Amino acid sequence: MPDVAVWILVVIAGSVALGALVQSVVGLGLGLVAAPVVTLLAPELMPGSLLLLGMTLPLLTLARERRDVDWGGFGWAMPGRVLGTVAGAWVVATVSARDLGVAVGLVVLLAVALTARAITVPITRTSLGVAGFVSGVAATTSAIGGPPMALLYQHRPARQVRSTLAVYFVVGSALSLVTLAVAGELPTEQLAVGAVMVPLLFLGAAVGERLRPHLPAARFRALVLAVSAVSAVVLVVRSLA
Repeated sequence: MPDVAVWILVVIAGSVALGALVQSVVGLGLGLVAAPVVTLLAPELMPGSLLLLGMTLPLLTLARERRDVDWGGFGWAMPGRVLGTVAGAWVVATVSARDLGVAVGLVVLLAVALTARAITVPITRTSLGVAGFVSGVAATTSAIGGPPMALLYQHRPARQVRSTLAVYFVVGSALSLVTLAVAGELPTEQLAVGAVMVPLLFLGAAVGERLRPHLPAARFRALVLAVSAVSAVVLVVRSLA
């Protein structure tokens, strides 16, 4: 385990549980909620710890809703994801911790903006490839790869959105982890902290499952986006300072 203060680990654990709750309700959110917190308090744990968690949580969704996956769209997005993952690994290997903090904050703000606006983007081979590439870069550098794909699928049935994003997160996060490991940019401490946080991940997901039928999705989504935006702004300001 890395030399991280207990209170920091507790705060990170809380952000992971909250992010898992959000993702179980709306289909994404673990990275949006937890990545700014982890990067702000313990940047040495990024991005591997959250990528491991981001690969684990969607397995719960796939256990229930795997029949709703859009396999055709997934297939067209993955080549872009592979290229984006390689580009993201290069970024992690070359930029400083300060610049990476700024990058994570800006990625969160961009993701919040894209998620908040009701933009309709047609699902085509080209849009899937572009979304896959952008997602690969963002996920490998900041563990936030969901918004580009969520933007494409936002008008599809909720079960298809959750299941398609879930299989994309599982395969994409695994690809990012392997690529970072090959590049020598995946310290074992990141994986250790991610593994320790798995029970909190399942706890947040279980609470989210119970709350999902009773939560006003639009209002809850707006609150999550606001919290994520504030965290990202704090992260950018601290990194620049």
